[in-house]
Amino acid sequence: MRNNYIVNINILSVAALALLTFAACQRKPAQTHATGHAQTPDSSITALTQPVNARVIATIPVIKATSGTRIHTAEVSGVITYDTRRQTSIASRVGGRIERLLIKYNYQPVSKGQLIMEIYSPDLAAAQRELLLVAQQDGPLLSAARQRLQLLGMQPAQIDQVLKTGRILYRIPVYSNANGYILEQSGAAAPTAAAPAAAAPAGDGMSSMGGGGGSAPATATPAAPANTPVMLREGQYVSAGQSLFTIYQADNLVAEFSFPSTLAAKIKAQQRLLFYPVHDKNAMQPGTIGLIEPVYRNGQNFTLARVYLGAHHFRAGQLLTASIPLVYREGWWLPAKALYRSGNQSLVFRKTGGAFTPIAVEAGAIVADMVQITSNIADWEVASNAAYLVDSESFIKTNP
Repeated sequence: MRNNYIVNINILSVAALALLTFAACQRKPAQTHATGHAQTPDSSITALTQPVNARVIATIPVIKATSGTRIHTAEVSGVITYDTRRQTSIASRVGGRIERLLIKYNYQPVSKGQLIMEIYSPDLAAAQRELLLVAQQDGPLLSAARQRLQLLGMQPAQIDQVLKTGRILYRIPVYSNANGYILEQSGAAAPTAAAPAAAAPAGDGMSSMGGGGGSAPATATPAAPANTPVMLREGQYVSAGQSLFTIYQADNLVAEFSFPSTLAAKIKAQQRLLFYPVHDKNAMQPGTIGLIEPVYRNGQNFTLARVYLGAHHFRAGQLLTASIPLVYREGWWLPAKALYRSGNQSLVFRKTGGAFTPIAVEAGAIVADMVQITSNIADWEVASNAAYLVDSESFIKTNP
């Protein structure tokens, strides 16, 4: 009998629940019709249902950006190279064949008057025969014949030797016209070698961001001149007027420093800096920027600043490090950890309505672990560490 009582109680409970559900369904259309619109969900629940890549609810310390002028000393890399203003070229005055070549590699040191090569030229041989023929007649054409040979590249002493011995010089020597380092003309367009794998200057705006955002692209460092073999060979023919070599005079050298794009706008001509060899920081000396040149090399944009050296103890190819003071007067400043880099975007997490929303901003340089923000974030409260709010499995959806 007890079992029948329990069954009856369960049946009554199920029936009562069914009646309550039916009554609620009957009242819902009436309520919707009376109010004229459907019930809106709770706003607190709406905020909780937004995706985590667009809105993050967290209890993390917030900070505000500060403003003011900041002075930072940036370090950049450089190299000692040749002054392109002090150069001279060696060209072939006649067409012919290289019989003897004494230059074996680029940037080989040469002295003024040193023998560079010997050339056989049919034109010179024919002109020497004419000289000997005119000398036998002892007429007024002798001076004109001598002048022609001088214009073809023969020295007065060589012409006198031909007249004295009566023998033709089939090999005409070519001498260096300056002291310095010789470079083949095919490589003279770039006296410094192509920039190698880049390395970011320490402490500037191109160093890696805190907070797991990755690093910005580094800038190229000027490379030391390379002593590569020359392409000219003995037996090769050259034409009249062809430039063969360039001689860079070694008495004047220049120091070239590479600046990334974020620092290039901060430097100007006649600005002072300090530089020293990478192996000897005690040998620091001042310099003045004499030329600023934008460069595109190996797919990288950067700026070269040249410091012209007077009396010096440096040698070509020596690596340098320079320190230059930079003044920042614009923008707002946040700790580097508060900024997150996603591809080519810079993001901060702004606190609004009890949650954090990722917003894209314009970032500038990094100075002493502080990042410059050029966007207006004066009244914002942002997360102190942006990396804590990033889901590694999702993309960040930013708000304008």
